[in-house]
Amino acid sequence: MPKQKSNSAAKKRFIVTKSGKIKRAKQNHRHLLTGKETAMKRNSRGTTYVSETQAKTIKKLVGQQG
Repeated sequence: MPKQKSNSAAKKRFIVTKSGKIKRAKQNHRHLLTGKETAMKRNSRGTTYVSETQAKTIKKLVGQQG
């Protein structure tokens, strides 16, 4: 049986931590920032974790077993 191919786009967007959680960047912080509220821009900095409901799917795309 052939190997499962990992998704290159998903590898660039998600990081699997040592504990098995998946880190991602927050949304709404790429373009058109002049029209957005300051609080929205401030809260969309940094990273957060993927919800448990989507973690299994993303692990499969990234190439982790699970």
